Amino acid sequence: MAGIDHAGAETGRMPITRVSRPGPTAGAPPLRGLPPIENPAARVLILGSMPGAASLAAGAYYAHPRNLFWPLLGELFGFDPTLPYARRVAALKRAHVALWDVIGACRRSGSLDARIDPASVVVNDFSGFLIRHRHLALICFNGTTAATLWRRHVQATVADSAPRCITLPSSSPANASITLAAKRAAWRVVREAATASS
Repeated sequence: MAGIDHAGAETGRMPITRVSRPGPTAGAPPLRGLPPIENPAARVLILGSMPGAASLAAGAYYAHPRNLFWPLLGELFGFDPTLPYARRVAALKRAHVALWDVIGACRRSGSLDARIDPASVVVNDFSGFLIRHRHLALICFNGTTAATLWRRHVQATVADSAPRCITLPSSSPANASITLAAKRAAWRVVREAATASS
């Protein structure tokens, strides 16, 4: 079983939970994810796996121009997905939607999840996140990789505090086997949960 310890507090950044696994570390440079988009009143948390190269370079979630995340959320909550990033973030917060990734740091060659070195994975501190966001009613995984990482590295540590979790079809352009109509239908649950009365 993987051992767990906490890292990152000394940097002043959000603490993350390190998953120690045996095996060599790939030669790719270490990558650190983005801070969460959060609102204490959030009712939905959307989790990806780890930001891609375009997002890390831009310091912005889902920055790849072909990723459907912002068009899907814009359609759900009535904002223009081409707005400046800060205004899109503000729209998510107003909609009571939080956004983060399962992985806080790792080594990866390129942008594909399949190129993540498993021995290097450091997961984010979800115990602390859930304490700060007690109104969460739903966690949505943006794709199966995020869901698998959660089950493998996080689920057992937050079993008593996590809300219901579901897996949505990935908004990534690599997920071309599912039609846009099917993605739209599946992602409607985000709006339903975010707008439901307490």
